[in-house]
Amino acid sequence: MRAVPAVDLEGLSKTFHVRRPRGVDLRSRVYDCIRPRSEAVIAVQNLSFRIEAGERVAFIGPNGAGKSTTLKMLAGILQPDAGRARVLGLNPACDRRALAFRLGTVFGQRSQLWYQLPPRDTFALLGRVYEVEPRRHNARLAALTSVFELEPFLDTPVRQLSLGERMRCEIVASLLHEPQLLFLDEPTIGLDVSAKARIQRLLRAESDRAGVTLVLTSHDTGDIEKICDRVIVIHGGRLLWDGSIVELRRRYITTKRITVWSEVERLHFDLPGARVIASGGFRSEIEVALEEATVGQVVDAAIKQGPVRDLAIEDAPLDGVIRALYAGAQPESGAS
Repeated sequence: MRAVPAVDLEGLSKTFHVRRPRGVDLRSRVYDCIRPRSEAVIAVQNLSFRIEAGERVAFIGPNGAGKSTTLKMLAGILQPDAGRARVLGLNPACDRRALAFRLGTVFGQRSQLWYQLPPRDTFALLGRVYEVEPRRHNARLAALTSVFELEPFLDTPVRQLSLGERMRCEIVASLLHEPQLLFLDEPTIGLDVSAKARIQRLLRAESDRAGVTLVLTSHDTGDIEKICDRVIVIHGGRLLWDGSIVELRRRYITTKRITVWSEVERLHFDLPGARVIASGGFRSEIEVALEEATVGQVVDAAIKQGPVRDLAIEDAPLDGVIRALYAGAQPESGAS
C-alpha cells in the first residue's frame, strides 16, 4: 500500500481583493468611503505539486511569489478559492486542529520560547498544549536534549542564550510533539557560519533518524544546499521549477570556473569560450562558457603550456543559478 504523501496540491489558487484609492484629493477620498474600489490580486495560481513523506524540500521564490500564502493554505490558516490540498492526508481548512498536532514550525524571526523563562519551562508548557503524556514527553525531551546538546543551558533564561543556542531550542520545541511535517522559515537567519552549519547538520540528521518531512523557505542558498535535496520554485504564484538541486544546476549553469596552479607563471588561452579572469604567480583563473568550450579542452590547453601542479573546477554559486531561473520567469516543470 502506497504511503500517504506529506503534501499533495492540485490546481491550488488564491486571489485577494485589495482596496485601491482613486486619489489623494478630498473628493476622491470621500468617494472612496462611499464606494470603495478594489482590485483582484492573484497570489497563487493553479499550483500543483506533491511532496512524499520524509523528503527535504526547499520551497522558494522571489518576494511576492506566493510562498507565504501557499504555506498558510497548507496549515489551514487560509482557505483556497479553487483546487485541492491534502497535508498528511487531511484537508487543512477542515481539519486544522487535527493537523496542528502533526505539524511543527520553526521561524527564524519569531520565537515560541518564553523570553524570561528557561527553555525547560517552555518545553513543559508545550507538552501540555500538545497533550503529550508526561512520561512520553520526558523521554522525548531527554532524547532531543542529548541530540541537540541543550543540557548546559536548559535551565538558563532564554534572554541569556546566544542566537545559535536559542535556535537549537526553537527546533527542539517544534519537534517535541513528534510532528510528521516541519515547516522551516529562515531557520538560520542571523547566525554565524559555525552555528549555521550545526543547525543544518542537526536538521538533516533528525529528518534521517525520524523520517520527518522538511519544507524549507529561505533566501540563504547555504540552507537550501545543506538541508534539502529538492527545490520547488514559484514565481508570480505559479510553478517555475520542481526538481533536484543537481538537476537545477545542470539545467541552468552556463559557466564553470577553473583555477590552475602551473609551472608557467601566466597562462594564455586562444580557445573560444575560455576567458582568463586572473593570472600571475603561477596561478590562473579561467571562466569557461560551456556552450562554446568544454572543461577538458581548457585543461588540455593549460597542460600544453607547461606542467600543471593542481587544479580546481567550480560550478556557479547556487544563488547565481536561482537568479538565472528567476530571470527566465517562464513557469515550467523540471525533473520529477
